[in-house]
Amino acid sequence: MLPLSLLRTAQNHPMLVELKNGETYNGHLVSCDNWMNINLREVICTSRDGDKFWRMPECYIRGSTIKYLRIPDEVIDMVKEDVQMKSRGRGEMKGRGGQNQRGGRGTGRGAFGGRGGGRGPAPLGRGGGNQGNKPQNKSRPK
Repeated sequence: MLPLSLLRTAQNHPMLVELKNGETYNGHLVSCDNWMNINLREVICTSRDGDKFWRMPECYIRGSTIKYLRIPDEVIDMVKEDVQMKSRGRGEMKGRGGQNQRGGRGTGRGAFGGRGGGRGPAPLGRGGGNQGNKPQNKSRPK
């Protein structure tokens, strides 16, 4: 289970965020990005010592400052179910037809998928059938 998929599933759910400096933020997750920067709403911030509290309508937390996140078990269960359903879907796709959708061997495209197939040199030195990548200039002395 990937952390970002877990965070995306946790949107609009309550969560606790502890920062590396010891502060904690309790609120509802609004959004997150690929760097784990998060937006929270209806936030209660607790100081490192636990003796001061602040209420904020919203806050932004940079992902690199996060020590850990506490997410409800129901969100974790939702992600597990989603992963299982996706893996079942992949298993069904493998069982159909026995071939992938791209052309396999024997499609007449050369060993490395290059263009050509015997109609002259391939552009930019890509594989072109059995001719190789050498220029065929015979006027030069050997």
